[in-house]
Amino acid sequence: MASWWYCLTHNRVEDGSGCALTDRLGPYASEQEAGQALVTARQRTADEDVRDRADDDWGTPPAR
Repeated sequence: MASWWYCLTHNRVEDGSGCALTDRLGPYASEQEAGQALVTARQRTADEDVRDRADDDWGTPPAR
């Protein structure tokens, strides 16, 4: 099975061989999925931001 990556340095999809892993997002199962890597990353970040805000809501502190 081939692995596909999105290269952040060159802003393009790469197959298994390419730039350093520190410069890539992935692996993805298909070239099309890798092509949507930035959209996927933005959505995952937004989803985690929502969860983080919910986790940070501990309600009103007790009265002293």
